[in-house]
Amino acid sequence: MTTDTAEEPDGLTGVLERRREQRGWYFYDFACSVYSTSVVTVFLGPYLTAVAKSAADAEGFVHPLGIPVRAGSLFAYAVSASILVAVLVMPLVGAAADRSGRKKPMLAAAAYTGATATTCMFFLGGDRYLLGAFLLIVANASLSVSMVLYNAYLPQIAAPEERDAVSSRGWAFGYTSGALMLVLNLVLYSQHDAFGLSEGTAVRICLASAGLWWGAFTLVPLRRLRDRQTGPAVRDHAVGGGWKQLIATLKDMRRHPLTLSFLVAYLIYNDGVQTVISQASVYGSEELDLEQTTLITAVLLVQVLAVAGALGMGRLARTYGAKRTVLASLAVWTLILAAGYFLPAGAPVAFFFLAAAIGLVLGGSQALSRSLFSHLVPRGKEAEYFAAYEMSDRGLSWLGPLVFGLAYQLTGSYRDAIISLVIFFALGFVLLARVPVRRAIEAAGNPVPERI
Repeated sequence: MTTDTAEEPDGLTGVLERRREQRGWYFYDFACSVYSTSVVTVFLGPYLTAVAKSAADAEGFVHPLGIPVRAGSLFAYAVSASILVAVLVMPLVGAAADRSGRKKPMLAAAAYTGATATTCMFFLGGDRYLLGAFLLIVANASLSVSMVLYNAYLPQIAAPEERDAVSSRGWAFGYTSGALMLVLNLVLYSQHDAFGLSEGTAVRICLASAGLWWGAFTLVPLRRLRDRQTGPAVRDHAVGGGWKQLIATLKDMRRHPLTLSFLVAYLIYNDGVQTVISQASVYGSEELDLEQTTLITAVLLVQVLAVAGALGMGRLARTYGAKRTVLASLAVWTLILAAGYFLPAGAPVAFFFLAAAIGLVLGGSQALSRSLFSHLVPRGKEAEYFAAYEMSDRGLSWLGPLVFGLAYQLTGSYRDAIISLVIFFALGFVLLARVPVRRAIEAAGNPVPERI
């Protein structure tokens, strides 16, 4: 097991050092969240769809590797492909991090691979839809791998009673950075003529700037976070590495069935969350006929309210418990999708109200899920188990985009595609409600907070 955790007795110096690490940890959310916001949520979906349509045949299909794909489904399929790639890599990286105790160099490698791929999106254009799909796959997979390592720091830098607050602040930092970048994007995109830029060039600059931001602010956590040496139990457990370690991880998780039950529930409802985030701009532009400036403003609204939502739901969790608060947020998500299905085309005000509702539940549901899981991880296996968590967070969230893409491919209606996601929230609610969280924490060998 690791011998250096947040639960060690520490004096004033130790507390100050932990606070310093926590502030550095927040900044990785600040660094990478602009990719999720500006690239995945706002610009790349509509832009890559437009690039694919310019390369499509008379029936509206492109043919990557000879496979007929409706141009409007390409982005969703590329997101699914990126997640499948991440699935193959994340458990191995998590196991290697636990074995060596050197999470920070791996975090740097994953972050800068993703940042470089994102920066290279400046070179999209014309009919280069294959390049766009490739860069999306690399960047998305790299983000997922980096988040395995980032999340694995949480149990080491925050005591059990701090984790809801620390996790929520991390999400708040991320949504703050997303909002700042979107303000800059909105100015550049809406005034592209004044800057002497074409609309396409403005979009490509916005995409590339997210990569530069990601790389620049990653320097802060790399300076402040510190690696912990692992003990013999962890090294022995991880001997063999590679696919042997993946099998060992899965076998070990069977020894903690309640932790696994939480992961299954999270996998399902978070699949819905991630799909809504990644497909919202495509839905707004293609089905609701909204302008790009309207979409940017709506996502900016989401970012601003998500900060308040993450912090506010963190406070609710202190009163009602994290599990109850997350369950309430899933009920709200279901209502949001139902409202989105009936949203009239060409109605930006109604779309803004929907964006506001998303913002209020988005950050909190994700932050509290992360802190809740941190209590269920056996000590000494943080990176290994957070690899499995990240597979649920971004890694196995391939089914939602696939269902969304198939629904559109079969029906030609984005409304049918969006309403199909309700099942993820409804089923996730039922499964999460059945998890006895206190018993799960005890079974993992961790202290149970007063309210959970």
